[in-house]
Amino acid sequence: MSDTDLVIIGGGISGASLLYTVAKFIDVDDVTLIEKEREIAAINSARTNNSQTLHFGDIETNYTLEKAEEVKEGAELLAGYLEGSDPDREMHSKRSKMVLGVGDEEVAKLEERYRENGFGDLFPKLREIGREEIAELEPKVVEGRDPDTELKALQTPDGYVVDYGAVARSFVDAAREEEGVSVHLGTAVTGVDDRGDGFRVETDDGAFDADAVVVAAGSHSLQFAKEMGYGEGMSLLPVAGSFFLADDLLNGKVYTLQMKKLPFAAVHGDADVHDGSVTRFGPTAKLVPALERGHLSTVSDFVDVFGFNPESVLSYVNILSDRILFPYVVRNLVYDLPAVGKRAFLPNVQKVVPSVDVDDIDRAKGYGGVRPQIVDTENKALDMGEAKIVEDGILFNITPSPGASTALKNAMRDVETVLGFFDEDDYEFDEAAFRDATIENFPRLDGETEADGDEGEAAEPAADDEEVAAEADD
Repeated sequence: MSDTDLVIIGGGISGASLLYTVAKFIDVDDVTLIEKEREIAAINSARTNNSQTLHFGDIETNYTLEKAEEVKEGAELLAGYLEGSDPDREMHSKRSKMVLGVGDEEVAKLEERYRENGFGDLFPKLREIGREEIAELEPKVVEGRDPDTELKALQTPDGYVVDYGAVARSFVDAAREEEGVSVHLGTAVTGVDDRGDGFRVETDDGAFDADAVVVAAGSHSLQFAKEMGYGEGMSLLPVAGSFFLADDLLNGKVYTLQMKKLPFAAVHGDADVHDGSVTRFGPTAKLVPALERGHLSTVSDFVDVFGFNPESVLSYVNILSDRILFPYVVRNLVYDLPAVGKRAFLPNVQKVVPSVDVDDIDRAKGYGGVRPQIVDTENKALDMGEAKIVEDGILFNITPSPGASTALKNAMRDVETVLGFFDEDDYEFDEAAFRDATIENFPRLDGETEADGDEGEAAEPAADDEEVAAEADD
């Protein structure tokens, strides 16, 4: 039996970010991280299982301005950490990124977004570029394209490509430098009991008594919550993301415009974080009845979360019968079929790189994770809000999108929640030191300040403007 002030369940980017923030910037006596895998960030945060994108909101065209304002600060916190902690770029690379408009209609949308909707003001480094500049940065994007087709992009140098698994391990290593930090790997949590004056966390390697608990286990967070009687009006729509691979085609990230009313991430192409000779295209988004990809044991975990009650079934029927979503789901199932799949996906690739042929791409084996999307079973709809459940002394973090990009911002918010679990004035968060170690290192243009574009708390976006975490970051 071990006693601790705080137990964090889950060693992905979210749990690791919280451990780092608590250990380094709160004078807590004892904090414990428990991870069921034998290494940190082995599942959704692994570099092959997400888009490796640090989302700022500048080229994500399914973000409202309010959503972009919210995401921007979170991305700058993580980018600042990388700038200060990874000068040799072992955990990240920095490349050009752009969102590409093809044809008169898409070009007009980009111009409106940049000039009239406020994105040009919010992101000072973002700029409009035409065919010639696009060709200079990304020759393959222009090569072989009809010269009469209108072409424009919104481009920025802040294209951070991130190995989120390596970042999570960096957070844990930094936390371990502090006294009172313990990390238990290969340790599965079998249950969490509320004892009234604290919690007992049962594992396959003994029990831990804690004053407070944070469950940061992705899809499994809702499973733990339901086992404790919470989250009854919620279910999950697990979405598996996949990629296709090609040879060296792109220098940076090239996004396409988001399809209207689709909550899933738009297809994009980019070079792998550790291997610039490999270009990834995706993600696809396939619904799967499991909480982890390739782990059949998590099918029963999905059953626990889904419940197979009338409310959950009717919610799925209502969501999947949408006239825009249903064809999208079917298309993504086709992408998984041998031979036929990559031919069906090819037009998505050719929108980015017109000269690509079907023989140039192959499905990436062993790539892609599962992202949870919350289902509101009372309203029979997807819930695009923040996926957290807060009860007395315990927090369930189901990782809202884009969870990896905003991991440090989520950690900062979760810290405030956790401090409320303890007696007043027991502990204090040194936010100034936290910002010094993170966002203060973010490179800005002359005259640009941290507060630019981040005045006030951003409003929650409308449901059809949010992004499901199928992209990742997850």
